[in-house]
Amino acid sequence: MTINKRALRRMTPEALQSVADNIREFLVQSISDTGGHLASNLGVVELTVALHAVFDTPRDSIIWDVGHQAYVHKILTGRGGLFGDLRKMDGLSGFPKPSESEHDAFGTGHSSTAISAALGLAVARDIRARLGINAGDGATGSGYDAGSSVAGSLSTSNNARRERIVAVVGDGSMTGGLAYEGLNNAGRANTDLLVILNDNQMSISRNVGAVAQHLNVLRTSRAYVGAKADVRNLLKKMPLVGKPIVHGIESVKNALRHAVLPGVLFEEMGFRYVGLVDGHDIAALLPILRQVRRLRGPVLLHVSTTKGKGYKSAEKSPGSYHGVGKFNIETGRPAAPAADANKLTYTQIFSKEICRRASLNEKIVAITAAMTDGVGLSRFKQCFPRRFFDVGIAEAHAITFAAGLAKGGLRPVVAVYSSFLQRGYDQIIHDVAIQNLPVIFTIDHAGAVPNDGETHQGIYDIAFLSHIPNMVILAPSCAEDIGEMLDFALAHNGPVAIRYPKGFAANRGGEIQKGLQNSEKIAIVSVGAMLQTATTVAERVGAEVIEAKFVKPIYDDLIARLRDFDYVFTLEDGAKSGGFGEGLHSRIAALNCRKMRQIYFKAFAFPDIFPETGTREELFARYELDADSIYKKISKEIGHGQQKET
Repeated sequence: MTINKRALRRMTPEALQSVADNIREFLVQSISDTGGHLASNLGVVELTVALHAVFDTPRDSIIWDVGHQAYVHKILTGRGGLFGDLRKMDGLSGFPKPSESEHDAFGTGHSSTAISAALGLAVARDIRARLGINAGDGATGSGYDAGSSVAGSLSTSNNARRERIVAVVGDGSMTGGLAYEGLNNAGRANTDLLVILNDNQMSISRNVGAVAQHLNVLRTSRAYVGAKADVRNLLKKMPLVGKPIVHGIESVKNALRHAVLPGVLFEEMGFRYVGLVDGHDIAALLPILRQVRRLRGPVLLHVSTTKGKGYKSAEKSPGSYHGVGKFNIETGRPAAPAADANKLTYTQIFSKEICRRASLNEKIVAITAAMTDGVGLSRFKQCFPRRFFDVGIAEAHAITFAAGLAKGGLRPVVAVYSSFLQRGYDQIIHDVAIQNLPVIFTIDHAGAVPNDGETHQGIYDIAFLSHIPNMVILAPSCAEDIGEMLDFALAHNGPVAIRYPKGFAANRGGEIQKGLQNSEKIAIVSVGAMLQTATTVAERVGAEVIEAKFVKPIYDDLIARLRDFDYVFTLEDGAKSGGFGEGLHSRIAALNCRKMRQIYFKAFAFPDIFPETGTREELFARYELDADSIYKKISKEIGHGQQKET
């Protein structure tokens, strides 16, 4: 799909609506063939078309928060023809990616970051203007203080056609604390910045909490906002007494405004509030966007949209169509049943096992950060509504909240994606581990994560958790491990993390063959879901497989089992730097044992990179972590020449 972006600025609202209709049809057709984020993008079609009709990227910067709502932006910036390879290896990213296009002003895969990033771009623009530096010169190190008068003096310079900075923020992202840190800083910076609050009452799951309630009140406030402006203008026209009356009313209003209009929250933070505007009405959006483009200082435009707009199945169940696989457009159902329909994913098994234990232990509570369905807590929510907590997109809060629950005598389970857990790193150390509180972290989407690219890869959790004192890390290799590990964690008096990948769990098979087929004594130590790969390699190379269900601590009995081997290889679906393999090798090297020091040791893990988009199988193959690549490398290390028949 090709659209002349320059022509948008000359089109009538009716012509732009026709463009929007074509894009919506294209999105449904294309994503039904490839899978991807559907509902969120259907909800911003008109808004994105209007933005590109008013603003001029890449000269102007549009930052999307979160990035999964940027498909329409990609289409309008020349990438419609690449959607056949959306979220595939070496294909079009599902998120804004500056290395992919100059129109992507900032990379955004997680939420609540856009306002802070946009403020940084705005202040950088101001300082470049003062110093006479072009945008491409990459000035850094400004030493900017948002509370100073520098930005204020800059905001009035070069206004003839300054680059505009726009942050499009979903209301779900406004449940994250970082968004308010950005608002607080931007409101007093006095620099030109437009924040568009895309209000669809959804993040991935339906929005919860005080912010959602606040925005519900704002949606009903248009009459008040319009009447307030009309009365002020009328009074000012009255001779002699008009302005004093306005001043008096302002004084009274300042005392009453918090009770009358909760929307003042944004105004009190230093933003000029404009809204509420129908985000699907291009004719209404265009004049508003042109007006706020001319306004000086920080502005917040409140836009109402419907997630899944234009496709009935997605409108009816936007959470289910947030991220979808291939589907039948007519029925809305998956295009074909999964090949492993009789198997259960790790997430599904966790869902069943945590509910089973919660029915027997009333102290178990479950916490999610706006990912009820994704982390397998929908059933728990239904069965134990008073023990279920969705805190919104606020991982740091979720962890400290869990710490408080644990301190109060409960057994909290924080279910979270690996890449999202990174956002609560300080809280894990400061609020959980130092106090050795019994918080259980069930880490979903650990290891290589299919299709979502660099921002969502879960390969770093072993590295950033392993060095935290008091932390225990477990890695299940099969379906049966989940329940057993939950039992261990519930009995353990301290924090426990259980990590598992996105995908189907193997069932526990028979005893792994341990008869050595070679004169060399070879051990393959497998972490979690890498067991199948380890077993395949072991059968071909003649090795013994040892499961490392405990990633941390590395117990002495594992070290003792390795004493009789000449070669030790470790396999893990995490980062090599700081990973299990490096930890095991460090333990072995530290032993005052000549025999142990003579063991040949090699760790197989992801190198020091950010893995791109691809399936797990594609990523393992690219980084030589698949069975064939590992077999060849081990064979070379131990001197075997020819591949054995399988």
